[in-house]
Amino acid sequence: MATTSIGSKITEAAVAAVRARIGQERPAPDVFNDEATRSAIRHFAHGIGDTNPLWLDDEYAAQSRFGGIIAPPSFLFTCGLGRSQGLPGVHGMFAGVDFEFLAPVRLGDRVRGWNSVHDLVEKQGQFAGRQFLQTVLTVYRDQDETVVGRCFTHVMRTERETAGKKGKYLSIERQRYTAEQLAEIDAAYEAEVVRGASPRHWEDVQLDEALPQIVKGPLTVTDMLAFLMGFGSPFVRAHKVNYAYRKRHPAAYIPNDYGIPDVPERVHWEDDFARRVGVPGAYDYGWQRIAWLSNLVTNWQGDAGWLKQLSVQLRRFNVVGDTTWCRGKVVNKRVEDGEHVVDLELWCENQRGEITAPGSATVVLPSRG
Repeated sequence: MATTSIGSKITEAAVAAVRARIGQERPAPDVFNDEATRSAIRHFAHGIGDTNPLWLDDEYAAQSRFGGIIAPPSFLFTCGLGRSQGLPGVHGMFAGVDFEFLAPVRLGDRVRGWNSVHDLVEKQGQFAGRQFLQTVLTVYRDQDETVVGRCFTHVMRTERETAGKKGKYLSIERQRYTAEQLAEIDAAYEAEVVRGASPRHWEDVQLDEALPQIVKGPLTVTDMLAFLMGFGSPFVRAHKVNYAYRKRHPAAYIPNDYGIPDVPERVHWEDDFARRVGVPGAYDYGWQRIAWLSNLVTNWQGDAGWLKQLSVQLRRFNVVGDTTWCRGKVVNKRVEDGEHVVDLELWCENQRGEITAPGSATVVLPSRG
């Protein structure tokens, strides 16, 4: 059985094959959660470090306007990802999302994502030579065919060998922490506040108001294992199940140092392989930072608020050892279609002061009027 090398190239035929799929809706493959069970919601919330009782505590959630447990907005990721399509053997670098949350996912709901290629645009960048920005639209429907969310997922498809040779990010210095620095991070965990049952009214929100920051990190492979326990993985499979997937998708596998075909997802836990694609070491799943910014917003808005839209761009790598501070501020407030809306600027900032993931959100808040 053939396996692809790290030097797989982008061909005109492969590009044409992807563009031929534009607009064709298909069920999202390899869905991790097809039902919002209590355990599935808990595993996901714990995997992103979110302790909001609205997702976790039956008695508490029963007193909310939802009447019971709901899933964190970003739980929808587990019901079908907008995965890159086509271009076999060509690396997919997650670039960001534009997400719209239309309805809560309640305990017991069955949700499935449906994907279609939305666009494929050629780009030139410093990280790699020839590359394409691929956008996939995922529409999430529940058991009643109600659309509960939509997501445009953006993935930069790059030739692995070219990216590794360019080496734009290889000079990043890995972080070592003092006891004082770790104590500062622990203090931020202790200080995290979940607004919860106390309503945040639209009238009380001020322009330039800062959201209370939350911290995630220092990032470890253990953190990513916890995340995968709630999020799932398109590639992580064992033994015969892994063999069956490799038989269907041989180009997805790249031999490791021992000649064993292994998955490209190992950039998240193998430093050497990550360096081969131009990154200084193993790095996070981009979905983590997106979920962390969602966590920041839901902490701030309270149970009476609703995260309506979330956009995040993944600009820099979050490598193992980095600490991410999730921050935001109010940039606008308005009344739109009868809803009292607040616009937020969001960002993930690492210990080097670099913004790794800028974003924005729109939140609907209760009004006193």
